[in-house]
Amino acid sequence: MTLQKLLQNQIVIIDGAMGTMIQRHKLEEADYRGERFKDWHCDVKGNNDLLSITQPEIIKSIHLEYLRAGAHIIETNTFNGQVISMADYEMEEISFEINEAAAKCAKAACDEFAKESDRPTFVAGAIGPTNKTLSLSPDVNNPGYRAVTFDEIENAYYEQVAGLVKGGVDIIMIETIFDTLNAKAAIFATKRFFDENNVELPMMISGTITDNSGRTLSGQTLDAFYYSIEHAQPISVGLNCALGGEQMKPFLSNLSRIANCYVSAYPNAGLPNAMGEYDETPEITSNIIKNWAEEGLINIVGGCCGTTPPHIQSIARAVENITPRKLKELA
Repeated sequence: MTLQKLLQNQIVIIDGAMGTMIQRHKLEEADYRGERFKDWHCDVKGNNDLLSITQPEIIKSIHLEYLRAGAHIIETNTFNGQVISMADYEMEEISFEINEAAAKCAKAACDEFAKESDRPTFVAGAIGPTNKTLSLSPDVNNPGYRAVTFDEIENAYYEQVAGLVKGGVDIIMIETIFDTLNAKAAIFATKRFFDENNVELPMMISGTITDNSGRTLSGQTLDAFYYSIEHAQPISVGLNCALGGEQMKPFLSNLSRIANCYVSAYPNAGLPNAMGEYDETPEITSNIIKNWAEEGLINIVGGCCGTTPPHIQSIARAVENITPRKLKELA
């Protein structure tokens, strides 16, 4: 079954947080390094994307937990898997390999799950925003300064897409967008790779609204964000991260009203507490999302920071018999 066909028939479930699940393994520096990088010249603990190479069984097991919880779409462990973010660990040269390995981990999980269930599953190649921004200066004394160029970000994303596609992903997911110009670079890189390699995969795009102003970190309104990326003809556009479901709802309602494609949402498990942890239970999260579904706002739902397989299982059960949001009739 194609993703398009599945979306026509039901609300599709995406997985929950990868980082939250990795933290539960309490990995140390040696675990991140593995045998291959045991003599690496700088610390690599915290480089979660590297684990697709050094601890592939852990990553595969996390994917399997989400599939068994009810997910149709699992995201590769590649949120920071491009040369710009990998520079923090001086591992730029293995960025392509990280993406290919992560895609293979996710595909292996889907293949194993297929022995247990006939539920259709898809691997989304996760492309995060990088740790640099094209729209804002990191120097308050020089507002015109940029730490990176459009071409540098576009080339970094191109290599990432190439690795993900070689690893076998079914979807390209450009997510947690706080700067639409960065997203433009990701869209351009993806389209360029598709054109140059005679490939065509669905593209999902998901932005993040950072507070109750309803704007991205770079100051763009949600409406402006959507109309800025509409030309890419994504299969879905949505919101994730930064906010819990309660805080996200008014912005999701607006996006559902204006979007000409499917709408996705995967909120955090509420807002972080004083310790930076997330307290929202699976029942609370799923009740919020069930309300969205009953109002006809969504086509794809899941969880971001703080969410776990029990959250995804509860969400899947809450929306399984609810009709998905209808696509707008184009004029």
